[in-house]
Amino acid sequence: MSRSGLKVLAIVLGLSIIAVLFAGLDNLPRSVRNQIDGERAALASAQQQVRSAKDGVDRDIQSEAALFAEVPAASQYPARFSRANGLLATASVEMAQVSELQRRNRRQDRPQVESLLSQERSLRQSAVAEAEGVHKDADHWVQLKQRLPQTLAEMERNHRAIHDYDLAALAPAVQKAESDWPDKKADLDGRLQAERDIIAESDRLWETTADARRQAETGKYAGVDLAALVVAAGQMETNAAALPRKTADLQSLTAQLYTAWDKVLVDMETRGRGSSKEYQQKIRTVKTQVADASSQGGATTSDERWVGVSPFTYDAMRNNLGMAVEHKSAGKYDDEAEKVAQPAGFAYMAPPGQSNRYGYWERRNGSDFWVFYGQYALLRDLLFNRNYRPLDSRDWSGYRSSQSRGQTYYGNEASGGQKYGTQSSSTQQSYSGSSYARSGGFKDSRYAAKPGGYRDSQYATPMSRNPGQGDSSPRSFGRNRPSAPSSGYRPSKPFSPPRSSPGRSFGRSFGRRR
Repeated sequence: MSRSGLKVLAIVLGLSIIAVLFAGLDNLPRSVRNQIDGERAALASAQQQVRSAKDGVDRDIQSEAALFAEVPAASQYPARFSRANGLLATASVEMAQVSELQRRNRRQDRPQVESLLSQERSLRQSAVAEAEGVHKDADHWVQLKQRLPQTLAEMERNHRAIHDYDLAALAPAVQKAESDWPDKKADLDGRLQAERDIIAESDRLWETTADARRQAETGKYAGVDLAALVVAAGQMETNAAALPRKTADLQSLTAQLYTAWDKVLVDMETRGRGSSKEYQQKIRTVKTQVADASSQGGATTSDERWVGVSPFTYDAMRNNLGMAVEHKSAGKYDDEAEKVAQPAGFAYMAPPGQSNRYGYWERRNGSDFWVFYGQYALLRDLLFNRNYRPLDSRDWSGYRSSQSRGQTYYGNEASGGQKYGTQSSSTQQSYSGSSYARSGGFKDSRYAAKPGGYRDSQYATPMSRNPGQGDSSPRSFGRNRPSAPSSGYRPSKPFSPPRSSPGRSFGRSFGRRR
């Protein structure tokens, strides 16, 4: 072949290759073709599902004709299956259009193909959901009938338990609580009436379903509203469970009215490092049980435990050591507890010039001081960590003002520092043995656990007083006391009440009752 002929042949072959390449690029993408095949198979499966659902419902209706004759929803079954078949027919039309576009195999038809597939998919899924919904409803009624003897037996047991429930034992406790705490009368009456209403409703359900229950027990369903019967049985079961629970709640609430309690933050510490760091608080819960609203005495108990808290809670309460972080007064429910931290014990004080079950105000040296009655010495010592310092009327006024604004009252020392909470000198002294103190929590205090922290105290080591000199061996706090205290620290003189107040005391003895 001549050179010119070879050139012509090369040009023809190149053009052919280019034509083949461009022809392939104009086809529908393989992913779209795969979607078409998948939806075509899914549509065929949906058609089979709808047929199977209808066959199953038809069998149920034939075998339980008397039952479905009384089921209102059964009259809608044919229309619902017709709707499902109509959706499938429309989906089939959409798929036929997709098949034609697939035959043409043009890339430019991709958006139209994907839109048609989306419409077909939605129609197919709706058709299946409609048919399966009918099938599920029919099976539900068949199962209800099969389980009906058991349902009716349970209904009878529940009614008997409710009808025989005795509220008489609860009424005296409620009446006493209402007498002691009149502001709770409406709530307590409402709760007790709710229990009586449960019993009355259960009796009504039992009476109104009597005929239906008799017919159902004999297998005669003509005129029986099976759904209403089953709903009544379910409500009876709910009532049977609710009645003892509501009774227990009411008993608990009436008991709560006779208990005052405080949660005092008595220690804090962190454990671990980095992401494994844990934040702990030690809470002392102090409870005082009273016999009635006018009782002048009460039994006080307490317990302490460490609880884990979030870093946010730990930081937010870091300044509240020794304070009542929650308080609930007698005559209140637990869920009415005050949750704004306040100095421990302040909630038990009466307004200046008045007294209450816990104590009274006494004037001494031109100032009014709060005195706890002797029978509440244990309560006082637990709240103040056995370091009670008489509270004056100015502190009470500051506390009440802060409390009305929803703020914590820390008070003010004459030196300008805080009088209560972590930063106060009395708290740092009272909780000097705490984990918080040992970990350096009182870093600016003489009670902090750090070298030289007690340099001005009689308990300081020679090494801490004069770094670099003397014996550096460790000593336990409060031991190895020298024969005479140094001038750097002197314990404060206890406040003494006048001798003319028999039975009333600032006494410091733990647990002493007067």
